[in-house]
Amino acid sequence: MSNNLLALDQGTSSTRAILFNNACDILDIAQRQLTQFFPKNGQVEHDPEEIWESSLEVMKSVIKKAESVTAIGITNQRETTIVWNRETGKPVYPAIVWQDRRTADYCDLLRAQGLEETITKKTGLLLDPYFSATKLKWILDHVNGARDKAREGCLLFGTVDSFLLWKLTDGRSHKTDATNASRTMLFNIHEQTWDKELLEMFDIPQQVLPEVSDCSSYFGSTLIFGGEIPITGIAGDQQSALIGQCCFSSGMLKSTYGTGCFAILNTGEKAISSSNKLLTTIGYRLAGEVTYALEGSIFIAGAAVQWLRDSLGLIKNAESTGTIAESNPDTNGVYLVPAFTGLGAPYWDANARGAFLGLSRDTTSKDLVTATLQSVCFQTRDLFSAMEGDGANLSFVRVDGGMVTNDWLVQALADITQMSVDRTAITETTALGAAFLAGLGVGLFKSLEDLESCRGHTLIVVPELDKLRSDELYAGWQDAVARVRTPR
Repeated sequence: MSNNLLALDQGTSSTRAILFNNACDILDIAQRQLTQFFPKNGQVEHDPEEIWESSLEVMKSVIKKAESVTAIGITNQRETTIVWNRETGKPVYPAIVWQDRRTADYCDLLRAQGLEETITKKTGLLLDPYFSATKLKWILDHVNGARDKAREGCLLFGTVDSFLLWKLTDGRSHKTDATNASRTMLFNIHEQTWDKELLEMFDIPQQVLPEVSDCSSYFGSTLIFGGEIPITGIAGDQQSALIGQCCFSSGMLKSTYGTGCFAILNTGEKAISSSNKLLTTIGYRLAGEVTYALEGSIFIAGAAVQWLRDSLGLIKNAESTGTIAESNPDTNGVYLVPAFTGLGAPYWDANARGAFLGLSRDTTSKDLVTATLQSVCFQTRDLFSAMEGDGANLSFVRVDGGMVTNDWLVQALADITQMSVDRTAITETTALGAAFLAGLGVGLFKSLEDLESCRGHTLIVVPELDKLRSDELYAGWQDAVARVRTPR
């Protein structure tokens, strides 16, 4: 019997199921796009039922072609908040997506009350609408009767992993893992518990919260696909990519390019407090041992390319951007600051909005496309500069995600950051991390060292652009960002 591992990768833009064998070769992939809803300016929602139906569809698709599935691992868009009825399983409100900014004013109110320091000390996070706590509070405050039902134990809260786990186990398991819990702004990352003071601060009844487990552990079993299949791995998508990239030593760095961009630096047993507005978070928790990380979060990366295609009609598909940029590498001073849902690290400006700057009569659509790709590189340099300001010694980064199939972008990343970029042959490292965790959970892998050989061949891209020119381009980016930031 084959020891196949199924990774469910439920992302912001799409849901995918990937079937791996125990050598971590990809056997099959199924994918379904996810509908994005924008009810008001700054608001982003998903339909939880569509999340579930798309997950079920893609999992069934790959399982049909598998001789057997030994275990399932789940990785998911983090911070996205779902509240559902314990008895019926029906969501009481659409999923509020991590990009949503509707609670920005409430965060400002808490900040004015001097509460951010307490939140950051306990959770490692900054006070921002990005995280789940204010989204959960908003649902309980705005859905008729929701808070009373929550107090009565009739409602459950979860990030996407918890909701999918509950569905897959037919309501038998209400759990999450430590990485997803660490993104709620309700979990004390030092004590590894839901924090009572924070629950009181946000008026969240503890009975709605899931049980928190190690990333690789027994979360429950599903009977939906015929036989019983254990679910033995869960991690938020960025931490799953850290594991998939085998960044197991302190000082190792990965950066993932999907809808957004997320750079995570392994800091080992030490939870480093950032002086540069990075997040202190849980990298992974295995066998009760916590590995911490510093993270920089960019809200818009691949989503900007999607915007060029769907909203502006400047490109037919994402793949064409590399060819366009190759033929037009110089934007003639045009910059895109893609603050469509505010700015993430290191600015944390929820009210900033996007802009093209430096436009002139001779600006072309090609300039706009190249500027869009460059914006991802400039934002990445923002994150790496902040990490170096916190004491990191960076020389190379491991990259993954759909965007890094673009060769021009990978070279631009090396040029703008002035660092070597390591791209693996397997770009599906987020799903691979979930498969790793599931395999560890059932004993297919005995240790993290067993996983190193599964990472495969890599391509190392080194800077070709002169450092002086790179610095000049980056200075122009910093000026552009300053122009769109909210006055303080």
